[in-house]
Amino acid sequence: RTDGIVVPTGAPGRIERGLALIEQGSAKRMLVTGVDPDVRPMELAAVVKGPKRLFRCCVDLGHEAVDTRSNADETADWVRRNRYRSVRLVTSNWHMARAAMELRHALGNSVRVVRDPVAGHPGFGLLFGEYNKYLVRGVVMRLGIDL
Repeated sequence: RTDGIVVPTGAPGRIERGLALIEQGSAKRMLVTGVDPDVRPMELAAVVKGPKRLFRCCVDLGHEAVDTRSNADETADWVRRNRYRSVRLVTSNWHMARAAMELRHALGNSVRVVRDPVAGHPGFGLLFGEYNKYLVRGVVMRLGIDL
């Protein structure tokens, strides 16, 4: 159990997994980060075929993020506003390492991050690109360069 769930938009199955966790009582609220500014909660509920009652009570949409780094920043703001001490990160298995690294960087050590990967089947090109992004951001963070 965590205080909140964060789901970056992107690959299939992420939002559905987050909603299933909310229904199971695994968290109080869920943030879907990186949502197009024109999308409203009931529209997203219809697209993912999610329970509208959950979108009314327990789902927040973040419209500011455009990439993994800004997903982490948007999430950190949401976590602080809600005074959460723990958050579950729901993203694709191939994206988890970098997303968790960015989130940990944005949150610091005061918030526990639980990883909850969604199985995906990326091609070599996607994995190669993701791995290189992970390496570059890791080096940048270790050097203390905030690009």
